[in-house]
Amino acid sequence: MKAMILAAGKGTRVRPLTYDLPKPMIPLLGKPVMAYLVEHLKKHGVTEIMVNVSWLHEKIEEYFGEGEQFGVQIGYSFEGYIKDDGEVVPEPIGSAGGMKKIQEFGGFFDDTTIVLCGDALIDLDLKAALLEHRRKGAMASVITKEVPWDKVSSYGVVVTDADGRITEFQEKPSEAEAKSNFISTGIYIFEPEVIDLIPSGRAFDIGSELFPLLAERGLPFYAQGRPFNWLDIGTMGDYWEVLQTVLTGEVNHMDVPGIQIEPGVWTGLNTSIDWNGTVIEGPVYIGSNVRIEAGTRIVGPTWIGHGSHICEGAEVVRSVLFEYTRVLHDVTLHEMIVFKDYSVDRKGEIKHASEYSSEEWVNARDRRRSRRKDEAFIAPASAPASTARAEGDTESDNISEKVSA
Repeated sequence: MKAMILAAGKGTRVRPLTYDLPKPMIPLLGKPVMAYLVEHLKKHGVTEIMVNVSWLHEKIEEYFGEGEQFGVQIGYSFEGYIKDDGEVVPEPIGSAGGMKKIQEFGGFFDDTTIVLCGDALIDLDLKAALLEHRRKGAMASVITKEVPWDKVSSYGVVVTDADGRITEFQEKPSEAEAKSNFISTGIYIFEPEVIDLIPSGRAFDIGSELFPLLAERGLPFYAQGRPFNWLDIGTMGDYWEVLQTVLTGEVNHMDVPGIQIEPGVWTGLNTSIDWNGTVIEGPVYIGSNVRIEAGTRIVGPTWIGHGSHICEGAEVVRSVLFEYTRVLHDVTLHEMIVFKDYSVDRKGEIKHASEYSSEEWVNARDRRRSRRKDEAFIAPASAPASTARAEGDTESDNISEKVSA
């Protein structure tokens, strides 16, 4: 069996993260979500993987290379073009169109292929899914999940007969229009004949065009409802929920990195924590070279990225701080994702730092404690960092830098 990872989309629903990152590179426990997919494929013996790329493609290619570090082979198919002035322009051609381009170029899809979206975390038993696919004599199989009816409008809805054969596929219908609450997880198994049905030379989508075509023609097109964890990062709200789930240990084989220095508290290398009046309630991960000043309160599940700085009196509650975030004195961040100059609450509302009435956070690499003050903060010489409990440490500014079975 071969694999295809769909990674060409812009990820507009997970902005601001995708201003700088392609969606498959969004981190979970410090590692891109696509890395977990590649590792999962390798675990099940799938070592030939094609990836279609477009938006910020170089970040995916630079991280994964040709797959040597994962023990697999990875190839890339870029979707876009170059202008006369040398500018690279991404131009995705649809999930199915991307597969057709790969097939016409080198005939990669000559065997059964597992197709995965590059923005979801899964622990699906791929071998069991493949066995059922072959037992039914399927040309195409879709792995499905049941969701609440008020969520169906976010997904492709699968309608089946009593034998699991797909009779209709609805792409993101309203709740009133939906004929089922079983949805596609973006995990498919295709035989090579499926690729032959995709038209050449134009954009073509799997969910909205290929699947309805398969259903209309009455081809052997089946749904599989299997027990597995599927954590989809469709929106920023989803991302917050996924991180909370992962940090609480609800996903098998996903362990918090670092060293556990207190029950439920993990740290990276060279962290500095002043425990005088500080309260940390796990699960909390504190990245390398993070400074926690006295009198702070951190409540998990919380992730604090490397090089960050939590100032005296600050509170960070069930939040995710990307690297180099300095939370200022007496500021409270509650159920928030902070990424560079943006914050996103658990409902997905985005705010730029300039929209706040007072400064809440700044870049920890900036020596000034506040960008809105005229005078710059000059850091005094600092003592060596330590994760040990310490009393009376002098202040320093040494910054080295959802669906379950």
